[in-house]
Amino acid sequence: MKLLIQIPCFNEREQLPATLADLPRRAAGVDAIELLVIDDGSTDGTAEIAEQLGVHYVLRFPRRRGLAAAFQAGVDASLRVGADVIVNTDADNQYRGEDIARLVEPILAERADLVIGDRRNGTNGHFSLSKRWLQRLGTWVVRRASGVVVRDATSGFRAMNRKAALTLFVHNRFSYTLETLIQAGQAGLAVENVPVRTNPVTRPSRLFGSTFDYLRKSVPVILRSFLMYWPVQTFGGAALLLLAMGLVLIGRFLYFYLGDPGYSGHVQSLLVGVGAVILSFVVGLMAMLGDLLAANRRLAEETLVRLRRLELAIPHDEADDRAESIDGLYRTGAAPWLGQGEPVGLSHAAAISETAASSIRLPRCPSPCG
Repeated sequence: MKLLIQIPCFNEREQLPATLADLPRRAAGVDAIELLVIDDGSTDGTAEIAEQLGVHYVLRFPRRRGLAAAFQAGVDASLRVGADVIVNTDADNQYRGEDIARLVEPILAERADLVIGDRRNGTNGHFSLSKRWLQRLGTWVVRRASGVVVRDATSGFRAMNRKAALTLFVHNRFSYTLETLIQAGQAGLAVENVPVRTNPVTRPSRLFGSTFDYLRKSVPVILRSFLMYWPVQTFGGAALLLLAMGLVLIGRFLYFYLGDPGYSGHVQSLLVGVGAVILSFVVGLMAMLGDLLAANRRLAEETLVRLRRLELAIPHDEADDRAESIDGLYRTGAAPWLGQGEPVGLSHAAAISETAASSIRLPRCPSPCG
């Protein structure tokens, strides 16, 4: 059982040492632990310091692509290097590394496919009052949209098994947290919440600058995801509402017209009512087209999942092209951490590292690195 901890980073040279030092070197039920740092176009030498600190894999982007892209690329790379369980954590040391064992326990026990770290927003003393309110509101909206019982929808501290990693796709450029939960509900994945602790804030968030900025970026993500998976319910409901309004207005005109055919009043009700009925048919057509597109998207996602499974099923001695197809991914040569038991000698760790290297055969960091 291989646990891979991935850490998306952007200019985290100052924060990364404390974050890596806090990560566990072993966990019950895990045979090996490895680290992957996704350098999202950093300009401060984040990748170099990560390699010096002993991470096992580094994935570098030549320019910044955003948190969502970094998360998705990290999941893809984790699958290709043989991860059975993937844990995502932040580079600013917001989450406590010792809670990783609590995150992966439901997965190892086969109770969950996706586990969310619950920061207990309502009582978390490290959050301001406005942030607590915002987190609770966002969680309620995502819970309603996804049908998943989740207590902290915006938490980036989460674990997933291979099934969830193969199933989830991030389409937006802002964040992965909300969209993946809606997808998990649609895909029928088992989701569990685990209470976790947080460390004091060390720097302002780089994902958004203010509450308004967060709402401006996250609300479209939720609406887009909802429209992608439930177009009939969304557009169909709007079409029925327009149709009902149009029929009521047309009925109002007919009521007064039949009562006094010689009176030409209430024509406005007729015009608005006919317009609403026509518009309801247009929106109804949008619902039908949206449902057809949703069906095609589901087929495309199923095809991608099958393709991922086929790629991962390639025997190790034929997987060079598969592993090296990820631009910017390299193995640093650090020995994997043993997931459980007592620390082992250097020779044993070196043997494990050599075995992993021979089976994966990722390229070493180019010289000079970067």
